[in-house]
Amino acid sequence: MDRKHKQSKRLYEPDDYKNLKEMLANSKEKYGERPAYKFKTEIPGKLREESFTEFADKVDALGTALISIGLQGKRIAIIGDNRYEWALAYLAVVNGTGVVVPLDKSLPDNEIVSSIERSEVEGIFYTAKHDVVIDKIKKENIGKLKYFISMDADKTEDRIYSQSELVELGRGLIKNGARSFIDAQIDNDAMSIMLFTSGTTSKSKAVMLSHTNIVTNVKDITSVFDVNKEDTLLSFLPIHHTFESTVGFLYPLSVGASVAYCDGIRHIADNIKEYQISVMISVPLLFESMYKKVMQSIEKKGKTKTVKIGIKISNILRKFGIDKRRQIFKEIHENLGGKVRLFVSGAAAFDPVLEKGLNDLGIDTYQGYGLTETSPVIAAEHKTCTRSGSVGQLFPSLEGKIVDPNEQGIGELAVKGPTVMLGYYENEEATKETIIDGWLHTGDLAYFDKDDYIFITGRKKNVIVLKNGKNIYPEEVETLINKIEYVKESFVFGKPEVDDNVDLKLAAKVVYDKDMLKEQFGLENEDEIKKKIWEDIKEINKKMPTYKYVKELYITDKDLIKTTTQKIKRFEEIKTIK
Repeated sequence: MDRKHKQSKRLYEPDDYKNLKEMLANSKEKYGERPAYKFKTEIPGKLREESFTEFADKVDALGTALISIGLQGKRIAIIGDNRYEWALAYLAVVNGTGVVVPLDKSLPDNEIVSSIERSEVEGIFYTAKHDVVIDKIKKENIGKLKYFISMDADKTEDRIYSQSELVELGRGLIKNGARSFIDAQIDNDAMSIMLFTSGTTSKSKAVMLSHTNIVTNVKDITSVFDVNKEDTLLSFLPIHHTFESTVGFLYPLSVGASVAYCDGIRHIADNIKEYQISVMISVPLLFESMYKKVMQSIEKKGKTKTVKIGIKISNILRKFGIDKRRQIFKEIHENLGGKVRLFVSGAAAFDPVLEKGLNDLGIDTYQGYGLTETSPVIAAEHKTCTRSGSVGQLFPSLEGKIVDPNEQGIGELAVKGPTVMLGYYENEEATKETIIDGWLHTGDLAYFDKDDYIFITGRKKNVIVLKNGKNIYPEEVETLINKIEYVKESFVFGKPEVDDNVDLKLAAKVVYDKDMLKEQFGLENEDEIKKKIWEDIKEINKKMPTYKYVKELYITDKDLIKTTTQKIKRFEEIKTIK
C-alpha cells in the first residue's frame, strides 16, 4: 500500500474566491487604487501606473464589447508578446465571454494555422508581429475564425477590430446599462482555458483547464509564498505558457502585487532597476546567467575573498536567527536595483549549488515543479520547506505517489487533486493513458525522501536503458557537465554501439562559452577546445560507475534546440547529430 506523503504546510491563508472573476473582483475591492501594472514612459525614470480598479473596469468593458459583437460562448485565441493587452484580453474572455486559447508566439506559421484549426477558435487577439499570418488566415477563411482583434491597431477597419476601440465601445455599453458580461455566471468546473503543451517529444496536445483548476493553484501558491502589495514582478517567460500565466500573471493579481513587462532578455538587468523589481519567476538558465555576471563583477573588482568571508559570517548569524545578508552584500543588491528579494525557478532542473549561491547573497531562491496538466505547480520549496536538490513538498491541495518504484524508490510520480486537468481535448486515448483512477501520471521519475521532499531524477521517456538492466538518467549526467564553468548547456543521449554487454554508449553534446575559453584559457582552435572539454569530462567519468561514462563528445557554440520554456527538444537534437 502507498505511504501517504506529507503536503506543504499552509503558511498564509488565501482569500476566498471560487473563480478568476471573483478573484479579480476581490482584488479590485481590496487593492483599489494600488498599481496592478507599471509601464515606462518617454521620460527616463518616470513610470506610469494602472490601478486594480482601472484594470478590472477595462476587463468588464472589453468583455462587454466581445459579447456585443457576437463572441459569447465562443473560443478565442491570443497570440503575442508579454504585454498588458494580452492580460486584459485573457480575463475579458474567461471571466464571462467564452474559452481562452493562448498560443505560442514563436510557433511557425503552419503550426499557428494548425492550432487555430484544432482548437476551433472563432476569434483571435494578436499583435502586429503576426499581421502577415493572420492576414493569410483571414483571406483563406481558415477554420472557424471570423473575428480578428489587433492589440496594436488604433482604429477598426477592414474587418479587423481595434482592441482599444473595443474597450471604449464596452465602456459606452456599460454606461447605457449593459450587464451581459458583468452578470455572466461562471461554470467553475467547465473547460475555460485550452493550452497546447510544448511537445518536446511528440505532437503537442491541447490541455483543458477550468477556473477551479487555476484558482486552486493560485491559492496553493498564495498559501506558501509571501508576495504582497509591496512587490513588483517582472514578467519575462512566455505568458502563453501556464507557468508564467498562473504564477507570473494571475497570482500577483490575486495578492495585490504589481506586474511590469520585460523589454527582452538583453534588457532584464535594466528593467530590474527601472521598475524596482522585488520578485522574479523564471527558468534556471536566466538565474544562472545573472549569478555568473554578479560573480564575474565581484572577481573583476578583486572582492572575491571579501564576499566569501561575508558569506561565512552571514551563514553563522543565520543559525542564530539573525539575517544580515542584505546589509553585508549591500553593493550587490544596489547593482540589482536594491529591491530584489525572491527568485522562484521552474520548468527545468535547478543546480543546487547555484540555488545556494543566490541564497547566500541574500536573494531567497526556491525551486518549483509542475506541468501544464496540473495548472501547473505541483510542488515548490519555500521559506520553511527547503532541501538541496529537491523541488520541495507537494502543494496543500494535492496527493502524490510513486508508481512502480525500483529498489531505490524511484518510479513515476503521480498526483491527484483539484488542479489536475479535465483531460486532453478530443484525445480520449491520451487522457486515459495519463489519468488513471483519478491519478495524473506525470511522466517524470522521482522519489520522496523520509521527510516527503520530492526529488525529480529525470523524464521517463528520456531514460537510457542498457541491456544489462542498468538505467541512466541523462539529466543527472548533464547536471555534472553543466557545472564546468565554461559550459553553457549540454545534452546527453544513448548512441548504438556493438558490444557484448552494452547496446548503447553514452554521448554528450556540449555547448561551450567561446568568450570564456578564449579569455581564461587562451583557446580558440576547435580541436584544442574539444581536447579541453574531453579532459574535464574524463574527470567527471572518474566519479561515476563505468556504465555511466560519457564515451563520445560533440561540441558547439550554438544554443541547443529548445521549447519556449527552455526545455531541450531531445528528439530534434538527436536529428542534428551526424
